[in-house]
Amino acid sequence: MKSDSKIYVAGHRGLVGSAIMRRLTSPSPHAGEGRGEGGYTNIVTRTHSELDLTDQRAVDEFFEKQKPEYVFLAAAKVGGINANNIYRADFIYQNLMMESNIIHASYKHGVKKLMFLGSSCIYPKHAPQPMKEEYLLTGLLEPTNEPYAIAKIAGIKMCDAYNRQYGTNFMSVMPTNLYGPGDNYDLQGSHVLPALIRKMHEAKMQNAKEVVVWGTGSPKREFLYSDDLADACVFLMKRCSAVDVGEFINIGVGKEITIREAAELIAEVVGFRGQLVFDTSKPDGTPRKLLDVSRLDALGWQAKTGFREGIAKSYADYLQAVASTA
Repeated sequence: MKSDSKIYVAGHRGLVGSAIMRRLTSPSPHAGEGRGEGGYTNIVTRTHSELDLTDQRAVDEFFEKQKPEYVFLAAAKVGGINANNIYRADFIYQNLMMESNIIHASYKHGVKKLMFLGSSCIYPKHAPQPMKEEYLLTGLLEPTNEPYAIAKIAGIKMCDAYNRQYGTNFMSVMPTNLYGPGDNYDLQGSHVLPALIRKMHEAKMQNAKEVVVWGTGSPKREFLYSDDLADACVFLMKRCSAVDVGEFINIGVGKEITIREAAELIAEVVGFRGQLVFDTSKPDGTPRKLLDVSRLDALGWQAKTGFREGIAKSYADYLQAVASTA
């Protein structure tokens, strides 16, 4: 990509898309390490009201008119365990439609390179740890998010199929659990970290004695700060092709933490001094989800933001969000 290359960021206002936008438009925080600068000036975006990505004709007309050279496919319907389990039809339908329309339009209108962003939930529920890329489709999925995972697996396979049949350069990347600025703090649809940040803050403000955390607290998770993911995405888009990446590549930190440990750290950062109560009647989800990131390491990229630092930045973002709606 050159500074004036036409780049379309699909889903630019979401957690991932907004981080990619920040990375593209501002210098890399690690530019001195050879990752290069940002400063891209020809970025195309559309809100949902401007372009419904589930509408095939609308997407095709957009690509025909705009003719982007590079595409970051970060648009997706996402949520935590509760949302995934309740809105199963919405999650599979909307994600399949969005990725199918964008991937096909990118082929049809000559996009030079596309990056499809998936999720680590594509792996079998009981996959060996850490999870290597070759473990895909070797076992049953976690039931609570199976529709979403199937949609993401379909996106991976679609990119690979287009590469094989049409010679396209479509890459797929699988990030681990994400958090960071612009996260969804709605308790009915958010992931675990933003939900805990909100719960802890509200409990602190109300002088509550306890905060309820879903599950036993024993599952282990890997968490990646969204700006680190964006840095990895731009790094791969600039330096690699689909041949280098293979069918897809993991993006993570290579370390895990229990939900209990994460909750305790968030309480400390937020300043909540009450008790954490674990509701064991709620689902835990997958016991462990740690990605093997050795292939990404070999390409020369590693995450830089520590978990405590990332949570502190996320809490500051949440406070700003609260202040803006007050």
